[in-house]
Amino acid sequence: MTKRLQRLGGAMFIPAILFAFAGLMVGLSIVFQNEQIWGKMATTDHVWGQFWSIIASGAWTVFFQLPLLFSIALPITLAKKQQGRAALSALVTYLTFNYFLNSMLTVWGGFFGVDITAEVGAESGLAMIANIKTLDTGMLGALVISGIVTAIHNKYFDKELPELLAVFRGTPLVVAIAFFTMLPVAFLTAWIWPFVQSGIQGLQDFFIGSGYIGIWVYAFLQKILIPTGLHHFVYAPITYDSLVVPGGTSVYWATHLPEFQTSAKSLKEMYPIGFSLSGMGKVFGSIGVFAAFWYTAKPERRKKVLGLMIPVTLTAVLTGITEPIDFTFLFVAPLLFGVFAVLDATLQTLAFSLGVVGDFGGGLINWIAMNWLPLGYYHWGVYVTQMVLGLIFSGIFFVVFVALIRKFDFKTPGREDEVAETKLFTKNEYMEQKNGNSNPSIDSTEMSKDDAQAYNFLLLLGGKDNIDTVTNCATRLRLTVKDPSLVQSEANFKDVGAHGLVKNNNNVQIIVGLSVPYVREAFESIIYK
Repeated sequence: MTKRLQRLGGAMFIPAILFAFAGLMVGLSIVFQNEQIWGKMATTDHVWGQFWSIIASGAWTVFFQLPLLFSIALPITLAKKQQGRAALSALVTYLTFNYFLNSMLTVWGGFFGVDITAEVGAESGLAMIANIKTLDTGMLGALVISGIVTAIHNKYFDKELPELLAVFRGTPLVVAIAFFTMLPVAFLTAWIWPFVQSGIQGLQDFFIGSGYIGIWVYAFLQKILIPTGLHHFVYAPITYDSLVVPGGTSVYWATHLPEFQTSAKSLKEMYPIGFSLSGMGKVFGSIGVFAAFWYTAKPERRKKVLGLMIPVTLTAVLTGITEPIDFTFLFVAPLLFGVFAVLDATLQTLAFSLGVVGDFGGGLINWIAMNWLPLGYYHWGVYVTQMVLGLIFSGIFFVVFVALIRKFDFKTPGREDEVAETKLFTKNEYMEQKNGNSNPSIDSTEMSKDDAQAYNFLLLLGGKDNIDTVTNCATRLRLTVKDPSLVQSEANFKDVGAHGLVKNNNNVQIIVGLSVPYVREAFESIIYK
């Protein structure tokens, strides 16, 4: 069950990878349409304003169509084969589901207690999805439909059919089965979901009223659950769904930026939400940890530590992806990870108490695009407070980590004992081991870095016969293996480019970094040949 939840959690993260660019373009378009900065140039009567109006219309795509993105998230991660076709089936079925809902509410709205003619919004519980007026089931509805289609795809995609019906084999069969499945699903949704929406409204009041304690507990759980992969279930309903504000904090913040931009009211007064500050720890905590690792490393290894830590720290600071750092020390010294979670939660809570609010779930790219650029004119003081508090906490992270590393002699980067040197494995060597002879048509010098990593990882995992399932999240290649005793040591994986290795019985996670989707693609091209 834990494995399935981890895979589902990883799939929930997929749409978030689009937020960095989309947020940047939204932020720029808002700034360049600000009449207080650009004067008449920013109006739609001027070519400058017209140009940025066009840019803005495209930049909002991700935020306005988030349910559609979630509808294809599960097949990308959980479909056992032909993920692209599975995603197509999921998208078509999700649209079908919403058309069914619209028709049922139009015909039987009185029975369900839903007025389909009402205005779209939180009060009516209605939403427009791909120009279909339907119930606002948000991220959860999209994931449920996507999960149903993925299960149908995995079971029936390769189903043999009589020759007369062969034209329906594969994707057409999956879509056909899903089509008829959606009829009862849509009916049950129309019947049950209005009651769920009432409960969600109650939860919104609860979370907003939870104050500093609620923010601290949320922040702590979001961090401490990263090793399990279950942290997605903590932040996703708040960030991408209506658990705290309608539509989720990311969409709500983005769509209200024009309003926040032109008001001199305090941001906390307009947006009294403290559940979007996880980037504070990702940026300032990562800086403190990096400095502590370097400072406590053996003098002769400090240069190597710099080479290891600078790329992952920059990744964390710029994008908010911290898993390479987390797993660098997590399984060497779990105490440090627990302390990080406590300090992170405390930093977020203090930041909110000092008036720091906004969309700070990522790194500096997210901060600049979705906060500093569009809102700096009126609210620069908030961001000065944010930076001062954050840098103070970077120092706190540094001091605490240095003290703990030295007191308990944790083997953090640069403090390890000597290990035997291991060699890099080539594609030729892998093929020789699997086939008993070399393949002269394969030249390892022509392999890409991703292909080389995939082959080396596969060899260290015991070969393709030992692989059961393969998925990935933002930075990790997640696998289940048949015989965990065949999986080599973490040192071996690090020598071929991994940032770390996590083993829990048959579940294996290889910390790859942001290139993990490409490594997974290369990996699957090998094992499914």
